[in-house]
Amino acid sequence: MKYMFTYDLMESARNTNEWLGASARAFASYPAFAMSMNPMLPLMAAWGEVTERTFSRMVAKPDWGIRSIVGPDGQDHLVDVNAVVEKPFGNLVQFFVRRRSPMGRKVLLVAPMSGHYATLLRSTVASLLPDADVFVTDWHNARDIPVSAGKFDIEDYTLYLAEFMKVMGPDTHVIAVCQPVPLALAATAYLAAEDPEAQPQSLVLIGGPVDPDAAATEVTDFGRRVTMGQLEHLAVQRVGFKYK
Repeated sequence: MKYMFTYDLMESARNTNEWLGASARAFASYPAFAMSMNPMLPLMAAWGEVTERTFSRMVAKPDWGIRSIVGPDGQDHLVDVNAVVEKPFGNLVQFFVRRRSPMGRKVLLVAPMSGHYATLLRSTVASLLPDADVFVTDWHNARDIPVSAGKFDIEDYTLYLAEFMKVMGPDTHVIAVCQPVPLALAATAYLAAEDPEAQPQSLVLIGGPVDPDAAATEVTDFGRRVTMGQLEHLAVQRVGFKYK
C-alpha cells in the first residue's frame, strides 16, 4: 500500500510542477507584456517552458503525420493507416497508399517496444513508402494495458512477430530496428523450423544486441551485476487505484 501511495504522491507532484510551468509560460508570454522592457518576463517564460516540458508526460500517442506521398505518376497520393491485425499488446498496421497498385515489395518494419511509440520511426516509414508497401508493428503503451490482458514476455513478443510475418506472407522483407533485433531473429528462426513456407524473404537487423558479449557496454555490465530479483524489487511498483 505504501508503494501505491508513493507513486500517487510523485505523480501529483509531477502534475503540479507541469501546471506551474505552463502557467508561468502563459503569463509571461501575454502579448500586452511585449511593450515592457523588463528582462524578467522572457526569463520567466523560458523557465516556464522548460519546467512544463521537463515534467510533462506523453499521454497521447503522437500522430504519424504522413498525409501523402508522391507516387510513380508524379501525383500526390493520400496515405491511410489501417490496422491489419489487432492484439492486446500491439497491432500490425499498414500504410495504405490510395490510387496506387500493390508494389512488388512488402516491408515489415519492427519497431521497438521500449518506452517509445512506433511513431519514432516516422522518417523511416516515409522513406520506404515510395518504393514498398509498408507495415509496422504498432505496440501499445504498456501503461494503458490492463492486467487482465495477461503477461507479455519475450516468448509472447516473438510469437507476435511470427504471427505478423505469417499474415504478411513469405514475400516480406523484415527490418528490425534496435531493441527488437534479437526477437525478430528468433521469430524468423522459429518460422524456419516450424513453418518454412512462411519465413520472410529477407531479414535486416539494425543496431540491435544480437550478441551482447561481442561488444560489452555499460548495459551488459549492469546486467551482470544486477539480478532479476533485484530488478523486480526495485523497478516494479504497484500503481494507484485510478489505473486499470
